[in-house]
Amino acid sequence: TDAGVRKAAVKSDTVLTYDDNTRFELKKVITDFFTVTGERSGTLTSREGTHNVRLGVMEARGNVVVVTTDGRRLETQQLKYDPSRNEIYSDSAFVMTEGNKTVSGIGFISDPDMNSFRILKGAKSTGQEVTIPKR
Repeated sequence: TDAGVRKAAVKSDTVLTYDDNTRFELKKVITDFFTVTGERSGTLTSREGTHNVRLGVMEARGNVVVVTTDGRRLETQQLKYDPSRNEIYSDSAFVMTEGNKTVSGIGFISDPDMNSFRILKGAKSTGQEVTIPKR
């Protein structure tokens, strides 16, 4: 929670604790995310994950799927969330779909709502026109 508003709810069928209860290793993870007003914004599922309480960093690994309430779907093998940077990121291959639009690549950095999405390598897109910014 943050200021009394729920940000996420994590469920797992197995939790192992390490490092004086500051690191949690999870198996079969289901995480619901919520907006600043407390409404559910999406769900992440993964085969396993780690939560470092000291840093607040969370990592999901193995068949990671994020489905947002507005219809976007992100699939990858590894995904990290860093609250100090307010970013989700990965260096793994990914596919994001929204309706008939598909974007894929290797690695990305994004805000948690996936509105500002930067692909690191091998960007491909189908079903939509894409403008690539000049550097």
